Order: sequence, then C-alpha cells, then structure tokens
Amino acid sequence: MGREILIYNAYFSRLIFRSNPEGKPKIVNTPQIKFSRVDSAKFFRTLNKRVNTYFKENEIARTGNWKLHVKTIVMFSLYLSPYFLLLTLNLPTWAQILLTIVMGIGMAGVGMNVMHDANHGSYSSKKWINKIMGGSLYILAGNVYNWQVQHNVLHHTYTNIHGHDEDLDAGRIIRFSEHAKWRRFHRFQHVYSVFLYGLLTFNWMLTADFKQTKRYLSKKLSYGKFPKPSVQWTTLFITKAIYVAIWIVLPILFFDIAWWKILIGFFLMHYVAGLILSIVFQLAHVVGDTQMPLPDNTGNMKNTWAIHQLFTTVNFSTKNKIMNWFTGGLNHQVEHHIFPNISHVHYTKISEIVKKTALEFNLPYNEYKTTRSAIIAHFKHLKAMGVNPAIPA
Repeated sequence: MGREILIYNAYFSRLIFRSNPEGKPKIVNTPQIKFSRVDSAKFFRTLNKRVNTYFKENEIARTGNWKLHVKTIVMFSLYLSPYFLLLTLNLPTWAQILLTIVMGIGMAGVGMNVMHDANHGSYSSKKWINKIMGGSLYILAGNVYNWQVQHNVLHHTYTNIHGHDEDLDAGRIIRFSEHAKWRRFHRFQHVYSVFLYGLLTFNWMLTADFKQTKRYLSKKLSYGKFPKPSVQWTTLFITKAIYVAIWIVLPILFFDIAWWKILIGFFLMHYVAGLILSIVFQLAHVVGDTQMPLPDNTGNMKNTWAIHQLFTTVNFSTKNKIMNWFTGGLNHQVEHHIFPNISHVHYTKISEIVKKTALEFNLPYNEYKTTRSAIIAHFKHLKAMGVNPAIPA
C-alpha cells in the first residue's frame, strides 16, 4: 500500500512515522503501554492479505469514490441550504424550527461522512483534497489539529484503555468505565446522559478545543508534523471568530430576524448534531459487549493491537442501508478500527472478510443487529457503571 502509518509514542510524547508496504499498523512499544507482538495464529497478516487481495482483484482504490462524492454534496446541502433559506425567506416558526433540525442532521452528516474520512486520509488519494475536506471540521465548530490527536492518535491506538483513550473521558459527569472513579450522581447517569450528549459540539466550540490545544502542545503531540504553537493558537482563535461571525453575528446585524430566534436556532442545530454524533460514537465502544482492558503492572497489554480492536469495538445495524449511508460507516467500527485508512464506502464489502477471518481464528466479532438493540445496550452499560462498586452485587 505504501501509506505511512502514524502511531503515538506515549513515553516520548510524540508520533513516530513507520512506512509499511502492506499498510499494517506498527505499534511502537513504550514503557507506558506495550501491545503484545505475539500473534501465533497470524490473524492480522492473514486478514490484511485477504483485504489487499479484494482491492487488487476488483481493481478499486481504498479511498472514496463517486458514492462518497455524491454523499458529500447531499450532506453539505442539508447543512448549508437551510441556512440561506432561513436568512432570505420569511418563513413561519414551525418551518424555521424544521430547517434548523435539518441543519443539525446535515452537520452530523458532514462530520461522519466527509470530515471523518478526510482526516483519516481516506477520502481521496490526493493529500490536498483530504486537507480541504478535513477542514470542514472548522465549520462544525471543531479544530483539525485537536481532532486528529484525540481521534486518530489516542483513540485509534489506545481504544477503550482508561486514562489513554480520551473518548472514555467525560470528566466527572459520566462514568463510562469501571476503572473511573464512582460518584453518587452516577446512579442517574443513564437518565441524564442523553441530555448532555447534545452538548458535544458546543463543548468543541466553547472550551474543549482551547483546553486540548494547550494540553497537546505542551505534550508535543501531533498527527504528522508537529505544528508551530503560535500558528495553532492563531488558527484556533481565527477559525472560532469566523465561525461565530457566520452563524450568529452576521445574521443578527444584516438580516431581519430576531436575535433570540437566531440563538435558539443555533442551539437547536448544535443540539441535534451533538446528540446524533454522541450516540453513534458511544454505540461502537461503550456497551456491555466490549472490553475496557488495562495494561499489567509493567505496561503490557494482553493482545496485539489488531486483536485488541476486536475486543474493544462493536458494529451495529450493518444490514440497514440507511444507517450504512448516513453514519459514514461508523456502524462498521470493527472494520474502521482495523483499517482506518480505508474509506467507509468499502466497509460493507470488506466486513464479510473481517468477520469470516475473525471467526476462523476464534476471535470475537461483536455486533448488534439493530440500532435499537445497540442503544439499549449502551444505556444498560451506563446504568451498570452508575452502581456503587463498593456495594457487592
């Protein structure tokens, strides 16, 4: 494949580049986290060979194709078209509310389908196209540098490892893992969590990006070339200012719309997007069927990196064409975590190979048949994590 794989080195707090013609992730062992190098059954080697053969025999690229390009147009249209309609047409209140909901759906759609693939380098074989499409994160209130470190580096390398995978860190308010400290209010987290999930993108916009930039720069973390701190801070402040100007300031100053309607619409758009993104993300890792293993006292993990992904990740509703299309393959998380540099438009096909190979090697292939069953599993897990661990079951 010839693609560079970027792996986070926790001990030296930096990324190390490894070039691998087969595209196999090479995990750099560190005193802090060491994935096993022993795969006596050669699971990943077999799987990788079979997936490579699939693309070669069908003469198709691993990146996005016309299906992704059409979807890009649709998602951006859902996100941006209602914005211009709201600014230019005198619509009744119910229509305005409906359009802001559509914008939220489009916002989530752009994030899951366009931004996600692009920032993994799988949207296109051309780096400049990936960079442009990955930059769509700025109009979703996020920041590319922060997202790539948190998602591509920490989450994809240390999936479901408490204290390393920041996707498991919801602060004090939600307890996702048995390894996190329990607090009395966690007893009700399976109830109140759904209301907090809608605040995800607000958190990006208001606080998270600033805190992450400070933390990641101080630890010298990056996905690829380490950015110049002054450039990252300047980019962060400018993009945030432009975002607020486009969505709030300009509509209030130049269009005949009540300011409170603009703020309510802005909130509703973000809440819908945040709710969709949060739930989709949680169904892949924070459910009862996934494991949240810790390293032993010497920092060793039980499994190799690829096998670790099978134990910590779950698919859901993979036979549902609507979910496959809208979630950008995030319902195929097993395939995505093992092959993050393959575009999601190929996951349905290669999932047959992944599942067959996992079962052949007597390894788990976790999946929920429906979205409903995955959602139930997630909130059951939250309820279980809300029980005081000091009280025997």
